Amino acid sequence: MGDSTWWTLAIAAVTGGTAVLSSWVTSRGSARAARLQAEIGARSQRAERLRESRRTAYLDLIEQAHRMGELFWEISATLRTPDSASRSAALDELRDREVAEYARIRRCARVVELEGPSSAAAAALALQKATGPFYEALAGDPPGDSGPRESFDAAYRPFWARLEDFVDAARAAHQTD
Repeated sequence: MGDSTWWTLAIAAVTGGTAVLSSWVTSRGSARAARLQAEIGARSQRAERLRESRRTAYLDLIEQAHRMGELFWEISATLRTPDSASRSAALDELRDREVAEYARIRRCARVVELEGPSSAAAAALALQKATGPFYEALAGDPPGDSGPRESFDAAYRPFWARLEDFVDAARAAHQTD
């Protein structure tokens, strides 16, 4: 009887040890799986936040470019009116608005530059710089001269082309996120 008890105790000890070892291995595996799942979830949330912040930055820049385009059309229409005191006053007011709108597009382009990627940032900077010829044409508007109007009107095609380049870069960046 003593031998049988000893074997029973030995088998019970081995079975218990196996159970404890198995439980320990399972808990380590579960903890690792939970940690990996948490890391994947956190990475996914960061990627989604980045995607949304980029999308917002891109849309803000596009919206501001359209606002500037509307202002440019208003300036262009004013440049077509006959030279007068009211035209000069209107152009002075429009120059002030153009400077304010430029500050907004510059801020929007800087946000895109911050959010990235570099292809979208470069396209945003090119779009911002495409507003320069409008300002230069309007700043060099001597009374009775049609040169500024022609220079101003010639700046539309490059401006809209830079906007299209930016939209393409933003779309490509947004699709790779």
